[in-house]
Amino acid sequence: MTLSMCGFAIEDLFLKILSETVPVSQILVYVGLSATFLMGFISIIKDIPILENNFIKNKFFIIRCIADMMGAVLIVTSISLLPLSTVSSILQALPLFITFGAVLIFKEIVGWRRWSAVFFGFLGVILILKPGFNSFHTSSLIVLLGVACLALRDLVTKNISKDVHSITVSLYAFILTTIGGILSVPFFGDFIPLTNFQWLVVFMITIFGCFSYFMLVLATRKGDISVISPFRYSRLIFAILLAMMVLGERPDKITLLGATIIVVAGYYTIWRERKLALK
Repeated sequence: MTLSMCGFAIEDLFLKILSETVPVSQILVYVGLSATFLMGFISIIKDIPILENNFIKNKFFIIRCIADMMGAVLIVTSISLLPLSTVSSILQALPLFITFGAVLIFKEIVGWRRWSAVFFGFLGVILILKPGFNSFHTSSLIVLLGVACLALRDLVTKNISKDVHSITVSLYAFILTTIGGILSVPFFGDFIPLTNFQWLVVFMITIFGCFSYFMLVLATRKGDISVISPFRYSRLIFAILLAMMVLGERPDKITLLGATIIVVAGYYTIWRERKLALK
């Protein structure tokens, strides 16, 4: 999970750099296609089945693919519009969204302590968004929608048959990313010719994206959620350091306070879930 989060932070950095000159839809299509070919090649070499009806017709598999596609479009869009440190901070609310989704979708029973943690976590999100202030960006709401999609993706992942290889899950995610990019073309304009440097960045996004995504799927499916979830927060550390060193971003004190509240609330939620599981 830590390797995955480090890789995603690096991928986000390259996405931010590329999105300054290339339409988001084009990034999604190019990265989605290149990642699809790479994962498809690996599937062929390892003789992993990718067209079996038993998982293509599985409702959880389909829901996961669609949620992942929407999450990719929304998160990449938010990265192009907002400071990387802001997007990364809001992404840390994912475990809180998962808790809320578990109640909403799977009717899981959540006590007042975890509800309190979710409430304080969303207060942290509000601090980062700063509604009513001049620094508030309406586009930051796109991040919240993206996080909701990613939460749905993670919630249904555990319900996918263990017989479906993690590489297959990753492959279909990138196929849907490509489709999401195609569907979003009307919103971002025509494609442009890429320079050699931009192609290099696309290649780096593909490599780090495939590696990180596979590590995430592997961790989510093989590991105990209560054990691996805290390591998601390492992404924030990696992202803020990269944003400061490479992009010259300087998160303000309110943003850092909001991020801290989110992390503390998320840690408490995970700790509480594990404690209840041991009873």
